Amino acid sequence: MKSATTWAALACSLFLQPSPAEAAAPKAGFQAPGFYRMVLGNVEITALSDGTHPFPVATVMQAPPPEAGGKRPLLADARPAEAEARLAADHLSLPIQGSINAFLINTGERLVLIDTGAGDLYGPCCGKLVENLGAAGYKPSEIDDILLTHLHADHVGGVMLGGKPVFPNAIIHVSRRDADYWLDPENQAKAPFFLHAMFEGDRKVLKPYIENKRFAPFDYGAAVLPGITPLATPGHTAGHTSYSVDVGNGQNFLVWGDIVHVAPIQFPDLAITVTYDSDAEEAVAERKTLLSKTAQRGTLIGAAHISFPGLGHVVARGGSFVWVPVNYEATPVP
Repeated sequence: MKSATTWAALACSLFLQPSPAEAAAPKAGFQAPGFYRMVLGNVEITALSDGTHPFPVATVMQAPPPEAGGKRPLLADARPAEAEARLAADHLSLPIQGSINAFLINTGERLVLIDTGAGDLYGPCCGKLVENLGAAGYKPSEIDDILLTHLHADHVGGVMLGGKPVFPNAIIHVSRRDADYWLDPENQAKAPFFLHAMFEGDRKVLKPYIENKRFAPFDYGAAVLPGITPLATPGHTAGHTSYSVDVGNGQNFLVWGDIVHVAPIQFPDLAITVTYDSDAEEAVAERKTLLSKTAQRGTLIGAAHISFPGLGHVVARGGSFVWVPVNYEATPVP
């Protein structure tokens, strides 16, 4: 039997012990800066995150039409639970966070940014590109050129932040076909209502660059910058462009924009599209062609919407294509 003194000592020790809440470190609630750097041939590639957002799988992903030339139904209606099953196979579930990635190319002579994220146009989820650019060691004023894969908000919006142009010394390049379409108010009037904000956002964020003669639409057929060739990959938009970056030794780095939106769903079935595709059948054809070519050639890909950093290879395996992300390296080695 314990004495009164012993009980008193035990009670005191229990009182002095910290509670679990006091002992645990507070949760941080944030990620490391969103950049990842690697070297390929004679260029340095820095993937930059603009943030992630809940991708609306149920309301935008479409199944093939029941008959040729027919209207594409939503995947959720045509094949209930298929999207969830494919995500579950990769240990994912709805709502799935979609990455918004951009890619900075340091050629040794120029700093070239391919896509700019959403800026303010997607709300508080995004607009982190400038912060991550700084964490990667660069200033917006150091960017020489911006190449846009197309003029959807999550690729062009980042040229403006807080109502001010972000890249004062950069020339913005985009295909003339995309520029002519998205900057024309008459096309907005004819387009589906859900696209109207895209037109308005494009005109708003590009206006200061156009006024300062820093907007340079291009035609296909030649390099847009030394070592960087635009490739017409229409379907997602009429002027959707992928960029082939010559890194020397016969190698290329390909930034393909929106060829794929949700890899676990679209890689097993390349015919699944999104409502934002201007021509769904053309988008499918380009996706099939590009995945086949890059798999055969072993091309390194920069993908706008595959999980950050969006760098990897397409591999043909078991009768379909799979995405193989790059192996993480703590120090980029040429």
